[in-house]
Amino acid sequence: MLRPPTLSATALSIPVEGMTCASCVGRVEKAILAVPGVDRAAVNLATERADIVTRDGDVAPILDAIRKAGYEPREETADLAISGMTCASCVGRVERAISTVPGVISAAVNLATERAHVRYVGGVDTVAAIRAASAKVGYPAEPVGIAADRRDSEATSKAADTARLRGAIVVAAIATVPLLIFEMGSHLSDALHHALAETIGETLIGWLSFILASIVQFGPGRVFYAKGWPALMRGAPDMNALVMIGTSTAYGYSVIATFAPWLLPAGMDYTYFEAGAVVVTLILLGRYFEARAKGRTGDAIRRLLTLQPKTARVVRDSEEADVPVEEVRVGDIVVVRPGERVPVDGRVTSGSSFVDESMITGEPIPSQKNAGSEVVGGTVNKTGAFQFEAAKVGSDTVLAQIVRTVETAQGAKLPIQAIVDRITMWFVPAVLACAAVTFVIWLIFGPAPALSFAMVNAVAVLIIACPCAMGLATPTSIMVGTGKAAELGILFRRGEALQALRNARIVALDKTGTLTEGRPKLTDLQVAEGFDEAEVLALVASVEMRSEHPIAEAIVAEARRRGLSLNEPGTFESLPGYGIVATVRGRTLAVGADRLMAQRGLDVGAFQAVAQRLGEQGKSPLYVAIDGRLAAIIAVADPIKATTPEALDALRALGLRIVMITGDNRRTADAIARTLGVDEVVAEVLPTDKASVVKRLQAGGVAVAFVGDGINDAPALAQADVGLAIGTGTDIAIESADVVLMSGDLRNVPNAIALSKATIRNIVENLFWAFGYNAILIPVAAGVLYPNFGILLSPMVAGLAMALSSVSVVGNALRLRRFTPPLRSAREIPVTLHPQPVA
Repeated sequence: MLRPPTLSATALSIPVEGMTCASCVGRVEKAILAVPGVDRAAVNLATERADIVTRDGDVAPILDAIRKAGYEPREETADLAISGMTCASCVGRVERAISTVPGVISAAVNLATERAHVRYVGGVDTVAAIRAASAKVGYPAEPVGIAADRRDSEATSKAADTARLRGAIVVAAIATVPLLIFEMGSHLSDALHHALAETIGETLIGWLSFILASIVQFGPGRVFYAKGWPALMRGAPDMNALVMIGTSTAYGYSVIATFAPWLLPAGMDYTYFEAGAVVVTLILLGRYFEARAKGRTGDAIRRLLTLQPKTARVVRDSEEADVPVEEVRVGDIVVVRPGERVPVDGRVTSGSSFVDESMITGEPIPSQKNAGSEVVGGTVNKTGAFQFEAAKVGSDTVLAQIVRTVETAQGAKLPIQAIVDRITMWFVPAVLACAAVTFVIWLIFGPAPALSFAMVNAVAVLIIACPCAMGLATPTSIMVGTGKAAELGILFRRGEALQALRNARIVALDKTGTLTEGRPKLTDLQVAEGFDEAEVLALVASVEMRSEHPIAEAIVAEARRRGLSLNEPGTFESLPGYGIVATVRGRTLAVGADRLMAQRGLDVGAFQAVAQRLGEQGKSPLYVAIDGRLAAIIAVADPIKATTPEALDALRALGLRIVMITGDNRRTADAIARTLGVDEVVAEVLPTDKASVVKRLQAGGVAVAFVGDGINDAPALAQADVGLAIGTGTDIAIESADVVLMSGDLRNVPNAIALSKATIRNIVENLFWAFGYNAILIPVAAGVLYPNFGILLSPMVAGLAMALSSVSVVGNALRLRRFTPPLRSAREIPVTLHPQPVA
């Protein structure tokens, strides 16, 4: 079924997953054609794509229709480097341009990172259309990846831009200083005025002022015309347009006053060459300081990238050769010598060594690596040499995942940013209107010379308005905050979690593997008089070797840790509900509950006090009888992590309610809760029901953060307002979590919350400064203080204030680099402790 396409129809090609036969094709086509505006739909089973012609650029209804039909349209994402953005209004224009491209689902543009993150369908054609749309509105876009060489290229490009900016400032300053002497110096000193008039002459001073001002206006100041004029012609003026109009007005008026004063009212032939030149110089100086400060906001990413070596020593054709790390392939045998960093992820094939994995696991003690052990790229080989087979290379390595995660968070937009975006869309037009109103009011009601007052105050309004500060307020803080978090071993997978975590009122924690070690251990062993502890443990462990129960494994593990010799039992009988009876080394053992001892006629009263204590701790005791005599009492439990009490104390200090969720029986759960002092215990909960518990805690709109191990806790992590997954060190891509804690150290939970609060507080400070600056100084520039106080704001002062506003915002964001977590966690990335050795 086809409909004739209209002249304005758009072609889309959408990948569709889940189709298996011709009937699937028919269902997808029927669903797409039912969407209003769709003229044609042709679905190909072999290519698994739907080629669509639609009169509506909105792709969302089509994607929804495909999903409702039972199939999944495959969305893609692209990160683009956007050139030429200078303020928040630029961000809005780029977002609007990209969003109108057919196939684009969403677009988020970040001024601080100068990036656009786009979700789209349609493949390379859509990306090409996105780039064209961005370029059409004056902002060229280039695709970016996450490779270190791309970062190096960006750093080189930014360094070149900064150097050019520095050169422009030098030229502007050299030309501006004489202008200040001619204009301002003459006003401040009669002697200087007479000296200049006698030595140079008024006419020559006018010509020199014109030449110097022209050099500044159309030399270093050319950037404002290059960017401001096209924006003005598009009907979307930005900050460059404001500066261009303001400085051009002062320059143009001065040219007329110098060369055609008869065109102005009598007594109005004042010149303002120095005002325009000083404004250009100061704003360029502000941009220079801003660029240098913004460069420091990405330090965390750059330090992470330095962890990967540039080259790897690979065995090829039976010989070792150094190759760029980008050329390492899966399956390559890589050689690592003492002191070198591991270049990619893999598995050891030969040799042994100790590897410092603190950047991943947080453990300060190097980990022993033997054949079969896994190694992670970026970690440091300490003592021996080994070879390993590359398993993950390029963007698949753990280090690349970390970088990608941090970059994604840094490019995110917080909900608070939506308010800023709405305001900045009308900010520049509102400033232009304010300047026009200022000019008219001063021209009509101002004192003589009214035209001069009107022009100067209108120019001051144009110059002092600063949308840059508003555009930088949120993204710079996010960049620094998420970068600092990465250094602490906290990965924000979604930037929005920064704001959501700050609002959390309840922290719900899974018990096993989160509050506890997650591995049962022998915690108690007390022997009766006449028995040796080591001998009893060796005999019991020999019996338990036949069992795969976690309790048995814990007993065997402790015996082996102590280096005890174990023997295969001669006979072995399992008594369900009671325990085990076996013979080892010719001795008869009975290991089990008190009912087994009673069955064998043994009184456990000797261990009554110990058993009571174990019961209060939520542990179930086991008794051991050897050759018919009561020999020992044993308890195995999942011990609480050493850092858990300190972490929970810190959470309570932050004013949070703590809830423990566990599948343990009520008695054990209550015992652990008493030990830790949690506020509420929800026991005997199946993993699938944890999400329901979180949902109950959220009743009434209470924000809940859930902390789990990211595997069986996935539903609860997804249900919570913020899900924090305890990372396993090498497995950081936990899809259900918003925040990943790289180590198992629970102390990073209060650290993450404290950092979230500090980041949002920093953003609020930035926004207060940015909005307060404009709200207060724009009226002052317009002259509201003049009637009562005689105060006016010079365009030069306005330019200085504008230049400092953005620098202040970025500088305030950089304070987050000095954030001190409430607790020192086991893992803070030691990115500067192990420099790559020189070959």
